[in-house]
Amino acid sequence: MNTLEIKGDWNITKGKLKQKWAKLTDDDLKFAEGKSEELVGRIQKRTGETREAVEEAIKDFNSSCGSN
Repeated sequence: MNTLEIKGDWNITKGKLKQKWAKLTDDDLKFAEGKSEELVGRIQKRTGETREAVEEAIKDFNSSCGSN
């Protein structure tokens, strides 16, 4: 995933990520455009998941919100 396109439904996506990985905090999920690498790294560090698993989860959650 070269870029994360997390836009209008970010709050829904955040909620789903926190449901999947309860260890995540609001600070972990603060997202500023252009900081996708940092976001993925924070989730990886907090959860111990692989980069691919984190990226796939974000992509899946984002798709289920109707964002492309």
